[in-house]
This record gives sequence, structure tokens and C-alpha cells, in this order.
Amino acid sequence: MATYSLANERLRALEDIEREIGAILQNAGTVILELSKEKTNERLLDRQAAAFTASVQHVEAELSAQIRYLTQVATGQPHEGSSYSSRKDCQMALKRVDYARLKLSDVARTCEQIWRT
Repeated sequence: MATYSLANERLRALEDIEREIGAILQNAGTVILELSKEKTNERLLDRQAAAFTASVQHVEAELSAQIRYLTQVATGQPHEGSSYSSRKDCQMALKRVDYARLKLSDVARTCEQIWRT
């Protein structure tokens, strides 16, 4: 259950990053709109530019953290919440069970054919 909450937390963090990127684009649009005017409001430009810069730095830091996490997961380094190894082991065990069932079914058919003759 902890793995699901960790995954949900990671997804929420990515959604927050996505919202922040939207805010970045909105700030950039406001700056461009203000720059297109004949008489610009320098205070507004400074505020929007500062907000833009801060948001970009925050998104960059968050994305770097997400990439570091994914790198750890992909390289198999130990970290809290990883269930990849366990899931892979489970999938392989299920494949072995399916294979064993198939072979037992073949043996059962062979036995039936022998008993019929």
C-alpha cells in the first residue's frame, strides 16, 4: 500500500510542476503583452519577470529531483518505495506457474490417450 501512496505522491508532484509551467507561460504572456504596449508598466514587468524567473528555477529543481528519482529506479539502486524487483519476481513466478500448468496439461492428455488404448 505504501508503494501506491508513493506513486500517487510522485504523480501529484508532476501535476504541480505542470501547473507551475502553465503559470510560467502565463507570466511570459503577460510580459510580452506589456512589452507590446507603447507605454509599459515597469513595475508590472519587474514583478512578472521575477515571478517568471522564480517559477522557472522551481520547475527546474523539481524536474531534476524527479529525474534523479527515476534514474535511481531505472538503475536498480536501492531506495524506499521501490517495488520493481518484487513485481518482476512475481511476474516471472506467474510465468513459471503458467508453464507448469501447460506441461501438466500435456502430461494429463498423454495419460488419457494411454488409458484409452
